[in-house]
Amino acid sequence: MKNHAKKMDPQSRRSFVSGVAKSFLGLGVLSVASPQLVGGTILNPGSLKKDPKPGTAKSVIYLYMNGGMSHLDTFDTKPGAETQGPVESLDTTADDVQVSEYFPMMAKQMHNVAVVSSLNSTQGAHEQGRYFMHTGYTLRGTVRHPDMGAWSAFHLGKMNKGLPANVKIGSNSSGLGGGFLESKFAALPIGDAESGLQNSGLPKGVDEKRFRKRMQRLKKMNASFAGTYDTKESRAFASMYDEAVSLMKSKDLETFDLTKEEENVRDRYGRNPFGQGCLLARRMVENGVRFIEVDNGGWDTHGDNFERVKEKGAVLDQALSALLEDLSNRGLLDSTLVVLATEFGRTPTIQTDRNMGRNHYPQAFTCLLAGGGIQGGIRFGQTDEEGREVIDNQISVPDFNATIGYAMGVDLKKKTMSPSLRPFTFADKGEPVLELFS
Repeated sequence: MKNHAKKMDPQSRRSFVSGVAKSFLGLGVLSVASPQLVGGTILNPGSLKKDPKPGTAKSVIYLYMNGGMSHLDTFDTKPGAETQGPVESLDTTADDVQVSEYFPMMAKQMHNVAVVSSLNSTQGAHEQGRYFMHTGYTLRGTVRHPDMGAWSAFHLGKMNKGLPANVKIGSNSSGLGGGFLESKFAALPIGDAESGLQNSGLPKGVDEKRFRKRMQRLKKMNASFAGTYDTKESRAFASMYDEAVSLMKSKDLETFDLTKEEENVRDRYGRNPFGQGCLLARRMVENGVRFIEVDNGGWDTHGDNFERVKEKGAVLDQALSALLEDLSNRGLLDSTLVVLATEFGRTPTIQTDRNMGRNHYPQAFTCLLAGGGIQGGIRFGQTDEEGREVIDNQISVPDFNATIGYAMGVDLKKKTMSPSLRPFTFADKGEPVLELFS
C-alpha cells in the first residue's frame, strides 16, 4: 500500500490516505498524522491547514546566494552549540523561529516566511550544486537541462507581451539557461540593475523609418536560409530579433529604469548591486514578468567566515526585508513567491586553521520561501542540535524545486522531449511539499 501511494500524484495521494483513514478509523488524515516539528517545538497539527490550496504565485523572485550560504550563521542557528561560534540568535515575529544577529530587519519579517531547514543535496561542488539547484537534475555531459526560469516561461508563457517572461539580474546573470528548450525561453540577462536594459534604443543617427527599412532588408536576406533550414537554431535566431525589436518599441521599457523610483525607496533597498537588483525585480513583478532571478555572490566562506557572513548578511538583510515589506504593502506578496536559495550549506565544524572558516556542506542547509500561497511564520524540517544532520522532514533539491513549480501552477507531470527524445519534467521526480502551503 505504501509503494502504491508513493506512485500517485500529490492530490491523489492525499485523497487516498484520507480515504483510508476515514474508512478504518473514521478520522480525517491530519488527525492521525504525525505532528510537524517547527523550530524544535511540536506544532499543533491544526496549525497546518487540512486541505492545502494550490499556490497563488503569478511571479517568482528567486534570490540566489552564490557560493554556499552558511545555514548556522543565518537562518538555522543553534544557540549554545560549539558549532555556532560567536554568532548570537534573535527572536522574530514568528513564534519559535530565530535568526542570527546579522538579520535584525528580517527578524521583523519572519511572520511572512517559511524557513525550510531540512534541505539535503547530493552535490558538494559549486558548479554541480548550482546546476542541481537551478534545474533539479544532476549535471551530465550529454544534455543541458532548462533552469526553472526557462521551464516557467515554457510552461506558462508571458503575462506581458511587451516584456520577457524570464530575466536574470547580477554578475552571474549569464549562467545556466534554456537548456534543450528553444533559446527564446532562456533569461534576458541584466548585468547591472542600475544600468537597466542597455542598448535598447535606436542607434545614433538612425530614425524609425530607416530602422524599419533595415529590418525589412534583413528579413529578406534571412528568408531563403530560414526556409531551407527550419531548425530550432534558425527559428531562435529570428525570434531573438523579433523579441528585441518588440522590447525596444514597448512602453514597458520604463520597467528597467530605476530612476523612476523615489530616492528614499532606493535607499531602503540598499545602494548596492543586490539591493537595486531586488528593487528592479519588484518593478518587473508589477509589470508582469514571470520569473526573475537576482544573483548575490560571495558566500564561499572557506576563510574568515564570520566577518564575511556579517558583511554579506547586512546587504541581504536590508534588501530582502525591504522587498517583503514592499510586496506586502502593495498587495503583491500573495501573487509573488520569493525564494532565497543557495547550492549547499557550510560545515558545522569551524576551520580554525583557516581563520575561522567553514567548508562546503551539502548534507544539511536552509532556504526560505515567502508569499505565493506559502504559510508564513513557520520552520519546516529540523537539523540536529549542532546543525550537522537533518532529523525531521528531509527535503531533496528536486522536491524544493517542485514546490516552487507547484506554487506557480506548473504541471509537474508534463513530459517534454529533449532533442535526444528523452522525456523530462520541471523538477525530475520531485514532489511538492504541500504542508508548506496555506
